[in-house]
Amino acid sequence: MNLPAGERSGVLCVGTLLVDYGKVIDAYPSRDGLATIEYISLSTGGAGLNMAVDLRRLGARFDVSVMGCVADDADGDFIRAACAEAGIDAQRVRIEPGATTAFTDVMVERDGGRRTFFTHLGTNALFRAEPSDLAGSDARILHVGNLGAHPLMDDADADGASGWSSLLAAAQAAGIHTNLELAAFPPDRLAALAGPCLQYLDSIIVNELEASALTGTHISASTADEVVDWAAMLALAQGLLERGVAGLAVVHFPAGSVGATADGQTWRQGSVRLPPDRVRSTTGAGDAFAAGVIFGLHEDWSVEASLRLGVAAAAACVQHHHTSNGIMSAETCLAAGDAMGYRVT
Repeated sequence: MNLPAGERSGVLCVGTLLVDYGKVIDAYPSRDGLATIEYISLSTGGAGLNMAVDLRRLGARFDVSVMGCVADDADGDFIRAACAEAGIDAQRVRIEPGATTAFTDVMVERDGGRRTFFTHLGTNALFRAEPSDLAGSDARILHVGNLGAHPLMDDADADGASGWSSLLAAAQAAGIHTNLELAAFPPDRLAALAGPCLQYLDSIIVNELEASALTGTHISASTADEVVDWAAMLALAQGLLERGVAGLAVVHFPAGSVGATADGQTWRQGSVRLPPDRVRSTTGAGDAFAAGVIFGLHEDWSVEASLRLGVAAAAACVQHHHTSNGIMSAETCLAAGDAMGYRVT
C-alpha cells in the first residue's frame, strides 16, 4: 500500500558504497614520474553512502538509510561500522561473501586539492536492486547515485530501460520523491545511462559538465573565480526539465549553483568565498552540495535556502582531507558561509 507523500519521511540512498583511500601528494607526476604521498586518510565514499553520511553530519533528525552491496572484508566492516556509528539504517545493504568491497584511491594534489581517482568496482559490480526492494520503505526521498559504476543496474534492454529507470519509476509511482546524482563518466556514456531515467525524476542535482552531457550542450569546466555565464548555466537546468525532470533541476559548479523548476522559476547562488589556502581536498564536495540541497528539500525549505545550504556544506567539506568529516550541522555550515560571504551572481 502506497503512503501519501505527506506521511512519508526520510531519505533512502541507493547506489555506490565504497571506501575512499585519500592520498595527498606533493604534485601529480608525469608518466613514469614520482610523487611523494604526504598524508593518507580512510573514509566512506560513493554517492549513495556519502549522501547518507553527509545528511547525518548536517544534523538530519529524519530516517536515513542506504541500499547497496559490500563484501565480508575489512572495508565492508568499516562501512557497516560507519553506518552504525552515524545512525544510518544499513538493513538494505547486501553482504557478498568472498568478494572485495569497492574502493577508490583518491590522489589529492596538496596545493589546490585537485583530485584524480583510481577505482575498483568490487561489490558495486554485483549490486542489483529490484522495485520490490522498496517494499516497506516509508522514505520521502529516494536518492540514486553513480550510474555507470553498477553493470547489473546499468544494463539496458532494447527499449532503453535499465535497472535504474525501473527502480525510479516504481519509487515515483509509490509517491516517493526521486532524485539523481551522477559521476564523471564520458558525456556519451552519461547520456546513455541517465537519459532513460530523466522522465522518472522529481529532481536532479548535477555539475555543469554532467548537465552539459545530458542536454547535448558544450560547457567547459571552470574555476571558482572565473566570470560565469549564469544565463548559460540556467539554460542547462532548464534543458534538464525539458528532457523530462518533473520538478527541480539543480546545476552546481565552482562559482556557485543554479536551480530551475518546471513552473518557470529560477535561482542563482554564489559559492562561499573560501580562501584558497583553506582548501584541503575537493573530494566529496559535490556530494556535500547535493546533501545540503536534499536536506533542505526534505525539510520543506525554499529552493533558495536549500541552494545556500548546498554551497555552505560544500565549503565545509573541502576544508578537511576526509570525504565527509569537514561537514558540520546545517546551522554551523550556514553561519560559516554567511561569515565568509558568497560570490556575486
